Amino acid sequence: MTDDILSMSARSLLSHYRAKTLSPVEVTRATLARIEALQPVYNAFVVVGAEEALAAAKESEQRWLRGQPLGAVDGLPTTVKDLLLCRGWPTRRGSRTVDPNQPWDEDSASVARMRENGAVILGKTTTPEFGWKGVTDSPLTGTTVNPWDTRMTPGGSSGGAAVAAALGMGVMHVATDGGGSIRIPAGFCGLFGFKPTFSVVPVHPHPPPLTLWHQGPIARTVEDAALMLDVISQPDDRDFYAGPPLKWNFREGLDDGIRGVRVAYSPTLGYAKVDPEVAACVARAVASLEALGAHVETVDLDLEDPIGIMQPLWAVALAMAVAPMSPEQRALADPPMLGLAEPGFHITALEYRAIERQREILARRMNRLCREYDLLITPQLATTAFPVNHEVPPGGALKRWWEWSPFTYPFNLTQQPAATVPCGFSAAGLPIAMQVVGARFEDAKVLRAARAFETQQPFRLPAIPAREVAAAIR
Repeated sequence: MTDDILSMSARSLLSHYRAKTLSPVEVTRATLARIEALQPVYNAFVVVGAEEALAAAKESEQRWLRGQPLGAVDGLPTTVKDLLLCRGWPTRRGSRTVDPNQPWDEDSASVARMRENGAVILGKTTTPEFGWKGVTDSPLTGTTVNPWDTRMTPGGSSGGAAVAAALGMGVMHVATDGGGSIRIPAGFCGLFGFKPTFSVVPVHPHPPPLTLWHQGPIARTVEDAALMLDVISQPDDRDFYAGPPLKWNFREGLDDGIRGVRVAYSPTLGYAKVDPEVAACVARAVASLEALGAHVETVDLDLEDPIGIMQPLWAVALAMAVAPMSPEQRALADPPMLGLAEPGFHITALEYRAIERQREILARRMNRLCREYDLLITPQLATTAFPVNHEVPPGGALKRWWEWSPFTYPFNLTQQPAATVPCGFSAAGLPIAMQVVGARFEDAKVLRAARAFETQQPFRLPAIPAREVAAAIR
């Protein structure tokens, strides 16, 4: 029965709560048992708050017995990435430079909304130091591994959230994306990941990447992600960048399909080099959209790689994170992160503004594309997962993570909604995904397309490896 519980969608669990055939306490206990068994193998968590989670589950149980749930996610086991504040627990950000012995009395905006709606917060998931790279290992927590093959990376920087989602260690997973950090691990782990339009999900506090940084869900189904978005998109007056409350219902119209939708398919964006196996799998998935009624056209965008815009903006963000550190603290930090931060100390205000102008030009070009097409589809990643403890696939010519993730950061620059949609597997059994991108504030259209594809080709989840569970228990 435990395996059945932990494979249920959020909607199924809520239906059981409503019918009183399952309790949030039962589900939370089963989830905590799964975490206890798998954490020694996969290392998805920084903090597990079993006592706090069970106390919250008991309160939720009483609300459901009275027929008075607190909100849309009442009783659903939830994880929080360790870049986000979560009241009562340290936010270490994957770094030994952060002192855990300080007041931790505030929730980030998205965490506050989940808590207000009754979510049972299980703990905090792993990230590389300050989320600086596309794989998940850090000086603080060590290495997190892929749920499909423990020799491989799950991607990053929301790697712990993706592993937890794939292996049933929670239903809702709050993650962040400043250059691909939701979409990369969702792609490597075979999950749905969604980076909303910037400002749709309020942010507090804003980290150094500022308007590059988005928050959103990693989930096992599109519907679960839409449910979580309904909650975390609720307003927070602490967010300086927030627009007026949108009051969207992301689940409304989710199953309306994509008949007549105009789709542009760009296999490379004009500059990316993609593994042939990945490219072929994504091309097949895109072709299948025509059977769903979409009008698909392959386009040559002929873009220049916008890493020349992204890299200096990130260098400044990392420099802002490193600047307050003492020499002793810097000695504890991940050396490559310090190296990437160094140029940020030398960019002038005028140079920074000139880079932002280039960003604006890119965004305008994408806005014009969105007038011609409803959606843009690309591969999500240029490769499948590769061995752990490497920033890039070993043995090749690549030097930095963005070279194998060339499709993610452009849409942080443009602030468009972008989703990871699992679409197949490599010959080695590793997940492959496509990316679905929409116009700004057309988040619902992206979700609807992902849902249409999911209905045609349901997402597969990894089996729970009994031998590894047994080894962990021993």
